[in-house]
Amino acid sequence: QVQLVESGGELVQAGDSLRLSCVASGLTFSAFSMGWFRQAPGIEREFLAAILRSSDWTHYADSMKGRLSISKDSTKNSVYLQMNSLKPEDSAIYYCASTSRTRRDFSTQPVHYPYWGQGTQVTVSS
Repeated sequence: QVQLVESGGELVQAGDSLRLSCVASGLTFSAFSMGWFRQAPGIEREFLAAILRSSDWTHYADSMKGRLSISKDSTKNSVYLQMNSLKPEDSAIYYCASTSRTRRDFSTQPVHYPYWGQGTQVTVSS
C-alpha cells in the first residue's frame, strides 16, 4: 500500500520561508517521480514542482518560479519543497504526489499522479 505523508505546514508571516517534507512508503522510491501541488478553497489543484525519478531534473510552475526549490533524499524516501518569500496568496493545502512518468511523458496534470498524500496546511498571514 502506497503512502505519502506530508509535514511542515504551519502558520507563517509574509516574507517567511518554509520547508515541506514528504515521506513515501509502499513503493520503490527510485521508480517514481515526485511532485508538489497545492489547493486553495474554490480553486483547482495547482502544480508547483516536480523532480524526476531517474535524475535530478526538476520542473517548476511559473506562478512560483524563483521562490521554490524541490529536492529529494532517496536514502530516506523523501522529497522536500523549500518555499521562500511566502505571500498570503500562497495559503493553501500542499500535497505531495507520485507518478511513474519520466521526462519523456512528464505531466503537470494531477490526473497523471496516481498517489497522493493527505496534504499539509500552509497559512501565510499579512
